[in-house]
Amino acid sequence: MTFTMTFTLHPKSCPLAAIRRLILQKKPNIRNMSSTIGGPRPASVVVLHRALAPAFETFCRANRGPLPLLGRSEPGTWASLALGAVSGTRTDRPQFRRYEFGACTGSLASLEEYSEPLKDMVTFFLDCSSPLEGAWEKAGLPRRDPPGHGHAGAYKTTVPCATIAGFCCPLVVTMRPVPKDTLERLVQASCSLMGEQGQPVHIGDPELLGIRDLSRPDYGDPVPCQPGEVPVFWPSQLTSLEAVSGYQTPLAFTSAPGSTVMTDLKDVEAPAGCLTPEGIPEVHLISQDPLHYSITSASAVQKIRELETVIAVDPGNRGIGHLLRKDELLRASLSLSHAHSVLLTTGFPTHFNHEPPEETDGPPGAIALAAFLQALEKGVSMVVDHRALNLFEKLVEEAVEQGVLKTPLPILTYQGGSAGAAQAFLCDDERDPKSPRFDHLVAIERAGRAADGNYYNARKMNIKHLVDPIDDLFLVAQKIPGIASTGVGDGGNELGMGKVKEAVKSHIRNGDVIACDVEADFAVIAGVSNWGGYALACALYILNSCEVHGRYLRKATGPPHTPGEQHWTEALPSVAKEESMLSILVQHRVRSGVSGRVGMEVDGLPFHGTHAQMIQKLLGVATGRK
Repeated sequence: MTFTMTFTLHPKSCPLAAIRRLILQKKPNIRNMSSTIGGPRPASVVVLHRALAPAFETFCRANRGPLPLLGRSEPGTWASLALGAVSGTRTDRPQFRRYEFGACTGSLASLEEYSEPLKDMVTFFLDCSSPLEGAWEKAGLPRRDPPGHGHAGAYKTTVPCATIAGFCCPLVVTMRPVPKDTLERLVQASCSLMGEQGQPVHIGDPELLGIRDLSRPDYGDPVPCQPGEVPVFWPSQLTSLEAVSGYQTPLAFTSAPGSTVMTDLKDVEAPAGCLTPEGIPEVHLISQDPLHYSITSASAVQKIRELETVIAVDPGNRGIGHLLRKDELLRASLSLSHAHSVLLTTGFPTHFNHEPPEETDGPPGAIALAAFLQALEKGVSMVVDHRALNLFEKLVEEAVEQGVLKTPLPILTYQGGSAGAAQAFLCDDERDPKSPRFDHLVAIERAGRAADGNYYNARKMNIKHLVDPIDDLFLVAQKIPGIASTGVGDGGNELGMGKVKEAVKSHIRNGDVIACDVEADFAVIAGVSNWGGYALACALYILNSCEVHGRYLRKATGPPHTPGEQHWTEALPSVAKEESMLSILVQHRVRSGVSGRVGMEVDGLPFHGTHAQMIQKLLGVATGRK
């Protein structure tokens, strides 16, 4: 008996003879296994009615991470030998699952008895190659496999795959524990072997993926985490089982978990390795509670470090070089990139004898950052002093009119009160700190509370009567898992600078009195605080234009963004937009911080020349157009 089968490979091509050998062999090469590197590739199969084939193929292409498609059969060319035993011979364990209307109704050793319905069905082959076996060896680490001979556990997450024509399901991931001091080494080894398919989708607390108990996988056997190890998650092709179950088609078949066919098909859409200058992955810790690491490329890291250097110039000779900590801008921007809802604050009423008492440093940087966060489709709000509410509402309204902002920002106030007021402000349910309204707080040139409870300008003048206790939000956020914070400052008396308060006391004039005592998770130091806001926006542009980071953000699901998408580029700070923003402040009689003049200057430095040149430098680093 002779069988033939035609495959469509997208757009990958494989010698037809190799495919036919897979389909026609007298003893089909089907085996239970979890990983292999080199040689024939293991593939799992999904068998669907021909009418569903175009939609499922598109679904796989839209979710390449968990569903790397190697090939598919043409409709009507199925043969029972393709996935079963010849002449009634069966393997000794189930190789396939049968699904009827979304429910798994059987485990099968062969599909031979379904020869008639299979004539109207299409087979998809999904790459099951795992980078881990070779990666452990390449990184010089001992392998961590489940006890016995089971396959490593896989977990359903709450991360949705991109929905296509009725196919929708949660992402399924597999996990291996990795010693925390070898994370980057293993990730780089994994990527060098498997390209983007070797890149994890999450490193850290499993609850961030919606996984409650690592000891109870949905598929396979758990691999326990030992002290000093971090759970690392990769996308799993077992996502296909959830997709089949979710569609509820009358009849479908899949490989059983841990069962694969061996094929010479190759996924040429995936790069052979990602260790190019643009693709070398770096792993950075961004949160201890919950434990969370982020990934981006070495080239993106280098650019952000360049931004940090550019803004660290000290035009006022204040001694801010002593406050600098390496990679604060990097970690702050990585954390912001993962955030969903950001609360900004600004306002330093240093001119207490004038109305308004605010200065021109702070609001432009905060609004520039807000504009880019909006472009990333994040929630953005701003909290300000109650006495300044009307001013900031006008500033935002006019910023929208002038094209500095695309849409208005909600402007909030916080005046303290009861002991639980700050938590009530930060959380949807004031009694449940696990439901924060915001997951990142950012202060840009915001007056910060000193150790004695007062607020001081650089000249040691107490301005507490003009400042609402927004610091309390930052203090309470430190106790709520899942809320990160960033402070941007240029003198040490700004909210968030408590992280570097000892250096402020030692090296900044009047530092022993004015130093802010309230710290943020990340302290971004700049010669002018506005520059820190601009740099954060530029760093977010770099990160979200990075394929390595973008894939990690979307958990390898959905289509990738086009690097440097036009609406992101338009949302970056520019000389024209920042000139408009400063003009708005001047129209409202907001004064320069150092000189006290009303004019086109910030901290006594002219916009045309000093600040315009800084914006151009930052844009040059971010976009590569210097």
